[in-house]
Amino acid sequence: MRKAISLLSATAMTLTATSAFAEQCTNEVWNKVMSRDKLVVGVKADYKPWGFRDESGNLVGMEIDMAQSVADAMGVELETVAVQSSNRMQFLEQGKIDLMIATMSDRPDRREIVGIVGPNYYTSGTNILAPKALKFADWEQLRDRPVCGKQGAFYNKIVEERYGAKVVAFGGNAEAKQALRDKKCIAFVYDDSSIVADLSSGNWEAFEMPLKTEDDNPWALAVPKAEQNCVFGNFMSGMQYNWHRNGTLIELEKKWGIQPTAYLQSQKERFADWIK
Repeated sequence: MRKAISLLSATAMTLTATSAFAEQCTNEVWNKVMSRDKLVVGVKADYKPWGFRDESGNLVGMEIDMAQSVADAMGVELETVAVQSSNRMQFLEQGKIDLMIATMSDRPDRREIVGIVGPNYYTSGTNILAPKALKFADWEQLRDRPVCGKQGAFYNKIVEERYGAKVVAFGGNAEAKQALRDKKCIAFVYDDSSIVADLSSGNWEAFEMPLKTEDDNPWALAVPKAEQNCVFGNFMSGMQYNWHRNGTLIELEKKWGIQPTAYLQSQKERFADWIK
């Protein structure tokens, strides 16, 4: 009898917990998307090749393809909205977009504002933009040599302390990169995703990103905070898992001419079907 009562009590507690959790999940945004047959996704318009406008003014890029993949899986139409780093989380909070895939790094403070779910779909880190003629192959080649950087960027301290580079910091990226062109430094140290965007612009044909990226910082997509642990959040977690497992993101890198990242390869191996 005591065992039966304990079992009934445990069952009741489980049902209560499940009911309480269900009450927290209104799934308002998910239901809105499904009822109107349209998913609105915030994407970048100025960060080629992840999100930019083509000659016709259409938003295209790797993350736009990812957004289309989500809409297709949900069986709804896709609408993309251009966002910036300064407003992308606010757009999601205010309901101007349903989902955000916009080159956002995953940070604890951002998790307090929007619903970030894993596994993270991409990553970026520290690298250099340098003339091909210099044929850099190792970070140690920067030792005791002038390297351009942007004031306040944490990359500066890393290359100074770890590799003995002499960082010449400028107020903005434009000034730092112009100094590189003017041969005031041998390389420009910055985020590798930004460097890839420069190389994709067609304005840096004599330059390359020759080194192995270090200090990776994962990127995160986000749903509204209230739906993080509900249907929408779980669905997007599954989307990211499948993108890694089936190699979708690796193929998108190839499609958009992005230098292959070790992160995507490691994630594909991590989530691979053990039977195969």
